[in-house]
Amino acid sequence: MTDERSPIDSDRLKERALDALTTARDRTALLTTCVEEPDLMAQHSPLMSPLVWDLAHIGNQEELWLLRTVAGRDAMRPEIDGIYDAFEHPRSERPTLPLLAPEEARRYAAEVRGRALDVLENTRFEGRRLTQAGFAFGMIAQHEQQHDETMLITHQLRRGPQALTAPDPEPVPPYAGPSEILVPGGPFTMGTSTEPWALDNERPAHERLVPAFRIDAVPVTNAAYQAFIEDGGYGDERWWTPEGWEHIRTHGLEAPLYWHRDGGQWLRRRFGVTEVVPPDEPVLHVCWYEADAYARWAGCRLPTETEWEKAARHDPETGRSRRYPWGDADPGPEHANLGQRHLRPAPAGSYPAGASPLGVRQLIGDVWEWTASDFLPYPGFTAFPYKEYSEVFFGSEHKVLRGGSFAVDPVACRGTFRNWDYPIRRQIFSGFRTARDA
Repeated sequence: MTDERSPIDSDRLKERALDALTTARDRTALLTTCVEEPDLMAQHSPLMSPLVWDLAHIGNQEELWLLRTVAGRDAMRPEIDGIYDAFEHPRSERPTLPLLAPEEARRYAAEVRGRALDVLENTRFEGRRLTQAGFAFGMIAQHEQQHDETMLITHQLRRGPQALTAPDPEPVPPYAGPSEILVPGGPFTMGTSTEPWALDNERPAHERLVPAFRIDAVPVTNAAYQAFIEDGGYGDERWWTPEGWEHIRTHGLEAPLYWHRDGGQWLRRRFGVTEVVPPDEPVLHVCWYEADAYARWAGCRLPTETEWEKAARHDPETGRSRRYPWGDADPGPEHANLGQRHLRPAPAGSYPAGASPLGVRQLIGDVWEWTASDFLPYPGFTAFPYKEYSEVFFGSEHKVLRGGSFAVDPVACRGTFRNWDYPIRRQIFSGFRTARDA
């Protein structure tokens, strides 16, 4: 970890930035070379862009920030800026735009990257806020990894034979620990003012006073969620908010996305493969309304964002907030299921080395976890380096998700990292855990 108040080690930071940028580009290449050109150009769902749009958008954002803004260079292809502006064209209309063909998009992104590495080599990592501790390069690596996760979502949505493969997580004995963990009441430090690559919505660090609460030791599993289904949960209005009830009735929802019943068992489609729903995995592809309804049915509630972060970061022995549940060290394969090493969540109870000080497991990786909270700014929030990253999304329309998923790279995942989406979204790699008052 690099503290913004510590002396700058430019060589180490540049090595970290180079590694993050290279890792992201290798993943982008994997996601865009495993299918043929028609699949790259097609829109597999109106919720998502064609894969080739994401590919060129990644290059365009890198050019905008690293070449034009950091280095002050002229635009390489200003005529395409509008095409790849995410706010100018909604996803549903992007297939109608004059997109760069796959090979042209690859050449453009590669040329931008070559020039960006030259900028990296010659940039001072102090003085300007944008380049302090290498922030701009970390921001671009995170941006590319976020689009890689988006492209992985598109791969899950696409119909056709399996295109991606990865080993399954290691099998583990069934989780036999406590079902929930008591988190003592009291103050804790939420957010960060020192994490060098933290994005604006994670800042600044501030104190929150949190009453004692209990939180699930592991995410809600498929088996537990099936019990909700079999008990008639989707047909019982008592468990749903009025908006959630209207949504599931209008769209005929009866189970998580990609599930279907075959005789006496539930099957799911996962990256082109149909399989029996594994009972011990965290439930995946549920919207906020479904998570909230399950929690009510179970006699619980969704944790607030503040509760989730306290459970993940607060060390009651020292009183300090950690970077991650396990401490301040960057994530390793023993800590969490991240970085698309696997194409599924690990069984509930996995990664004991990644547990929080109180013993809560899998808070990082596996599935994004819905919280009860709206996406709002922290006290003292300042938009940086542009309002469109966070500020324009603040309000009651978006719910906060925390923790990351198996599709998230460690560079875009921290104990302070905040994700958000509409409460109807199910194509994302979303699950949840429940909480209740102590």
